[in-house]
Amino acid sequence: MSTDPLVVFTPSGKRGRFAIGTPVLTAARQLGVDLDSVCGGRGICSRCQIAPGHGAFPKHGVTVAADALSEWNAVEERYRQKRGLKPGRRLGCQARIMGDVVIDVPPESQVHKQVVRKAASARAIELDPATRLCLVEVDEPDMHEPSGDLERLARALRAEWGIAEIRADLSLLARLQKVLRKGKFQVTVALHRGHEGDAAQVVEIWPGLHEGGIYGLAVDLGSTTIAAHLTDLVTGEVKASSGIMNPQIRFGEDLMSRVSYAMMNPGGDREMTAAVREAIDTLAGEVAAEAGIDPALIVETVFVCNPVMHHLLLGIDPVELGQAPFALATSNSLGLAAKELDLTAINPRAQVYLLPCIAGHVGADCAAVVLSEEPGKSDDLVLIVDVGTNAEILLGDRSRVLACSSPTGPAFEGAQISSGQRAAPGAIEAIRIDPRTKEPRFRVIGCDLWSDEPGFAEATAATGITGICGSGIIEAVAEMRLAGLLDESGLIGSAAATGCARMIAEGRTHAYLIHDATASGGPRITVTQGDIRAIQLAKSALYAGARLLMDARGVDRVDRVVLAGAFGAHISPLHAMVLGMIPDVPLDKVTSAGNAAGTGARIALCNLAARREIERVVRDITKVETAIEPKFQEHFVAANAIPHKTDPFPELNRIVTLPQVSFNTGAETAGRRRRRG
Repeated sequence: MSTDPLVVFTPSGKRGRFAIGTPVLTAARQLGVDLDSVCGGRGICSRCQIAPGHGAFPKHGVTVAADALSEWNAVEERYRQKRGLKPGRRLGCQARIMGDVVIDVPPESQVHKQVVRKAASARAIELDPATRLCLVEVDEPDMHEPSGDLERLARALRAEWGIAEIRADLSLLARLQKVLRKGKFQVTVALHRGHEGDAAQVVEIWPGLHEGGIYGLAVDLGSTTIAAHLTDLVTGEVKASSGIMNPQIRFGEDLMSRVSYAMMNPGGDREMTAAVREAIDTLAGEVAAEAGIDPALIVETVFVCNPVMHHLLLGIDPVELGQAPFALATSNSLGLAAKELDLTAINPRAQVYLLPCIAGHVGADCAAVVLSEEPGKSDDLVLIVDVGTNAEILLGDRSRVLACSSPTGPAFEGAQISSGQRAAPGAIEAIRIDPRTKEPRFRVIGCDLWSDEPGFAEATAATGITGICGSGIIEAVAEMRLAGLLDESGLIGSAAATGCARMIAEGRTHAYLIHDATASGGPRITVTQGDIRAIQLAKSALYAGARLLMDARGVDRVDRVVLAGAFGAHISPLHAMVLGMIPDVPLDKVTSAGNAAGTGARIALCNLAARREIERVVRDITKVETAIEPKFQEHFVAANAIPHKTDPFPELNRIVTLPQVSFNTGAETAGRRRRRG
């Protein structure tokens, strides 16, 4: 075994061993990591900036020493002095590998920018935001009735708007007198109403009638991506949506890896908190610029997130969430000042609201899905699945709602997949395999054409075909099963057993070749046996979580399934069913809710009553803890088969006939192929 240092790149998850002294940029290029550089490694373009990790990374099996990279050199120092480098950043062309290391490639250093598939869904929301504009006429000062300007403003708000009590921080108070006099004692106030009984907070004040509007951010803080929807608090219109990768990925792709990082590295929780707050602040500035508004007009932010993200955002050590009984520091909703979260890109007096968490592993993001999809008001039994690195699952109707989370891991996001990558232009996002010829055709992000259509090569010349993202790998595995290249157990057949020349031997296993551009210096994109196993583990965890909720309700079937999140918007119900990711239902009963968590965040941002409603509803939700349920493992094992070992999936079998093949002994039983309409 090689003793050369191991290098792991995040967020791609690509890894390899390299000789001591190898430049990081060279290692990245040899592994096909998306790291930009246009200056030929001279340290003048800054596009190859990287962020090396330090400490123990049990997920990657790596402990990174302080000297894992070469010392800071003169080129980097010159660049830092002239143009600046963020703390902790290095130039990939200058830093050399000296030991085992985990290296994060930040979004701005990636050639193919991440496509964050969490666009705002259209939704009519009754407008009654917590922060609103109030135009008031304030009494002028009178020597015979002495009172302060703030007190007279409070009196005007009470008389004209029914506001019982207000408060203002020192920075607002310092501006108050000048603004009042500039407006000739007519002013517009941005007033935030917090929890019931609290005094209303004066967030901003303008002389006269303010017609520039006010805005709020609805932020879906996920383990892998952070999405923000900039919303007009006067009209409810989404002005812009944007997203970035969660930089905490470099500390671990899944939640428990980040908890482990915090446990094994003193101060690790503070590192992760600082990283995510900086990313959110950057995102806030970017989304304001995209909409063409002054960031100071962003006066409120609503966050939804899972419990680990919740604690790390707030600066709370998540270690208790890594062990039973999975205790939260608080499960209640929270209201606080944005400056407490180091958010400086928005109004300095902006307010923050965090939705309540449901349980130690079921967070505010799940509460937001409840707010958006309202399972407790459903006449039929609905299963709602929000899939990401951690899956949130809800089952309910008017009688009762249950919730759990299931650790699916990052495979559905394209991570831990041999040719996997995040969703970016050039990534394969959809695939079909002809069951007769076994030939694939595919579509990539950024191009509407399929690979067998005229003009595809020209249309993808700029981006190339770079890898396969989460939706692509899910469809690829399902299509391989439908084409008879994969048996029920998940074993890939050989070229001889399948009659397909695209099956490549890899030691004792096989892989299916989707695309080979090695002759022109491009990538070779395959689905390997390891990829199949990663998808099996992820989908088994998802299905097992759903089955636990069904057990708790005493049912074997649900009436309908709602797929939420990026997964729901980009995967066909048929492929999800073929994989056995979700319980068997008629395909017309499987619908997409889009980014339901983000929609729930927007509802909470735009409607104060909705906050009170979700704070009440979460107390009545039955929580099922998958980590301690004895039947989870039983359901998990049965769900390893594709689609399932014991569930016959009658609705699926009405529309497709899965080939009856087995590659365990090399024997194959001819089976009928999928009927395509």
